[in-house]
Amino acid sequence: MDKLRKALSGRETIGEEEEERGNIITQVIDNSSLSWNTRVKGFAICFALGFLFSILGSALLFLPGGFILFAVFYTLGNILALSSTCFLMGPVNQFKKMFAKTRIIATIVVFLSLIMTLVAAFVLHKKALALLMVIIQFLAMTWYSLSYIPYARDAAKKCFASCIDV
Repeated sequence: MDKLRKALSGRETIGEEEEERGNIITQVIDNSSLSWNTRVKGFAICFALGFLFSILGSALLFLPGGFILFAVFYTLGNILALSSTCFLMGPVNQFKKMFAKTRIIATIVVFLSLIMTLVAAFVLHKKALALLMVIIQFLAMTWYSLSYIPYARDAAKKCFASCIDV
């Protein structure tokens, strides 16, 4: 459990001397941060709410005039699910990992699709465009999530390529 905690907090590469000595920023973060149990509970609650909002949004799609609610709840669900990891590794470390070289394009596509879904639903009132943005949102979130699993993107590419080469 300690290895998981160190990996999520980004401290697995710190030497023993630096870890003991620490700097002022590390001390401030350590003194003001949440306990590990609180972080896990916050992650679980935020992720569950995100999942619930996405499912609720999908259910609202079938109501008359529920398309805007679908776009809003689905997008809010994705935002909550995405931000749930901030509880585990902290917001600063999360943003550093989000904008790392290997996943910056996926992160930008995720954020743009989140924004464009809401713009298509509220400003443009284009159902087809909003639905397209939700699909792009789903694919971008999937690709972004796969970037955290070693070799998962390569496996997804090979699987997709084998499906197309039928």
